[in-house]
Amino acid sequence: MMNHLKLACIACLLLITTAVAAQQTPVISETLWSGSEGKFESAPDTALVQFSISLQQARLQDAYAQARESAARIRQIIRDNGLAPGDAEIGSFTMTPVYQWNAKHKLIGFQVNSSVVVKVHEFEKLGPLSDGFSQLDTSDGFSISFTLRNIESAKMKAIEDGYRKARSNAEVLAQAGGRKLGAMSYASVDASEFIPQPRPVIMKAQLLTGHTEPAPIQGFTPAKIIITAHVNVLFQLE
Repeated sequence: MMNHLKLACIACLLLITTAVAAQQTPVISETLWSGSEGKFESAPDTALVQFSISLQQARLQDAYAQARESAARIRQIIRDNGLAPGDAEIGSFTMTPVYQWNAKHKLIGFQVNSSVVVKVHEFEKLGPLSDGFSQLDTSDGFSISFTLRNIESAKMKAIEDGYRKARSNAEVLAQAGGRKLGAMSYASVDASEFIPQPRPVIMKAQLLTGHTEPAPIQGFTPAKIIITAHVNVLFQLE
């Protein structure tokens, strides 16, 4: 009699354990994961000309006056080359006191700095612009980088390409298994972009040598902008 009771208790415990496990284990519908990498390539349509205004004067008002004059000359160069005022961004001026590092710690002047970014969509204007900016004795750290005017649209195209490839792969797998691919249930996207690093340009060589050389960016072909997007998609199976 006791053995029968023990067996009944064990069977009851097994049923309870099975029921609890069934509640804890999620019911997974028939699905199929598919992943692929989409890509979009394009020649750049925008050049970013970047440099800084940097100068030092003994008096703060003189430093600011020279900085404002440099900014005005930059805007004039931009207008002379047919660019819109909104294509240039001149940052706010920052002031740093300059001290003579000796026992007296004497103030000897003030340094004023600002950053300049000019967007150029017509690349043939890069040569005249670099020539004009090279005449500024307050400019420093000149570089050119290339990008796309609408980078977000390019990312969307890479994602669309990745989804098409992922769905095509999933359809092949579903067909091989004798099933039909259903609707998308879930998707994740990881997009990245390859943009060539800024290209440093030496602008002041012709001022030092007294010779006029061709603009350093003439004859230069920028590399393509490459946008990639890894797309993972969960499809229902019918």
